[in-house]
Amino acid sequence: MSHPMALPDHRPPLKRHRHLLAALALTCAICLLRLPLRATIATIDTLHRLPLATPGAEAPALTRLVHACTRASALWPGRVACLETSLALVLAAAFTGRRLHWCLGGRFDPPATHAWAQHPDGTPVGEPTDTPWPWTTALRI
Repeated sequence: MSHPMALPDHRPPLKRHRHLLAALALTCAICLLRLPLRATIATIDTLHRLPLATPGAEAPALTRLVHACTRASALWPGRVACLETSLALVLAAAFTGRRLHWCLGGRFDPPATHAWAQHPDGTPVGEPTDTPWPWTTALRI
């Protein structure tokens, strides 16, 4: 008979302010998605006009934001999928002075839709890198 055992957690530890930032961003994302899409687009456009943070260790900070938003979405009592999580990541990045684009797209075979956050250079943030990117961008904000 085997005994259940916990798998080790390989995610970096998060500080309390990142948990709060991710929870705030997820709450804002869920509220924004209840509004018409043009209101969400206008909000993201407005956030893109905010001044950027000074360049520094960009990759580790974004990795911590991705983990914080993923953890916040796991604790949310309702439905949270790629649409809400990716918008929360874009909002959390904007709150910290970083700029990410929110992308909506799809694929044909098998048919599916997806939402993701993207660097200004076009690389997806927080998405698996072990498989080829199957999504075609329909809207990039």
